[in-house]
Amino acid sequence: MPRKHASSTKHRVVLSAAAAALLALAGCGPAAIPAPDTNGTATAASPLPGSHVHGIAVSGETSQVLLATHDGLFDVTTAPATKIGATNDLMGFTPGPSDGVFYASGHPGPGSDLPNPLGLLKTSDGGETWEPLSRQGESDFHALTATQAGIVAFDGVLRTSPDGTAWTTVAADFAPAVLAGHPDSTTVLATTQDGIQRSTDAGSTWTPLDNGPVIQFAAFAHPAEAVGVEPDGTVHYSADAGETWAEKGRIGADVLAIAALKGEDGRPWIWAATADGVIASTDGGMTFRPADAD
Repeated sequence: MPRKHASSTKHRVVLSAAAAALLALAGCGPAAIPAPDTNGTATAASPLPGSHVHGIAVSGETSQVLLATHDGLFDVTTAPATKIGATNDLMGFTPGPSDGVFYASGHPGPGSDLPNPLGLLKTSDGGETWEPLSRQGESDFHALTATQAGIVAFDGVLRTSPDGTAWTTVAADFAPAVLAGHPDSTTVLATTQDGIQRSTDAGSTWTPLDNGPVIQFAAFAHPAEAVGVEPDGTVHYSADAGETWAEKGRIGADVLAIAALKGEDGRPWIWAATADGVIASTDGGMTFRPADAD
């Protein structure tokens, strides 16, 4: 799988955290991508680990593919998948500004002595150990992302934080299913049942996107490039950080989470965790193929 494109910035990992529902709806070596099927859609051969997948992350440095699930964090770069760290329900999950740094939220797993809900947790060793930062016993952030200015999160209330410890409540009249940001940008996208909400000041103020697609999942491949997937699997691409969108291909399986990275050829490379496994696109979302391990 790809190494980081020369024009990309210090951002090393990308992720979009998947919401449980929208519109009343309800994976170190490089991974190989077999040839696509004839209609441009694909179903991966291997099932996903964990009973529910809430997020996917891909490293631009190592090509490691991680899945945040109801049963903890898994590396699905190799088969079988490898469990990383403790078993906690990672409802919210997003990468930080450097490789191996992640933020998460959710609920403690069996035998855990962590409070419920988890509040905001941070790992600096790729998920092996987690440090509680704030709001333990108070917040279950289902939507969570990191920006150049800090953290944007939703636990029933939209909140921002410069460091993950002190929080500011944001006045918002929408409930985001997914929050998508980039550690090298202050632009954030929020997916809602009424369409995309967009912020250019790290989540402090928001503007609804007129005439944009109603997407369920969103991710940034680069500070200026975003991808989105509708509930029916239709893929969209934005070259201006979510201001305008162009329709691309379609994913022919139920999508649970997406991630994006700027590929060696300059086009966004996209990964999607589906109900059947992880699939990937190296042509900007026109076609998808199983991201099976070597």
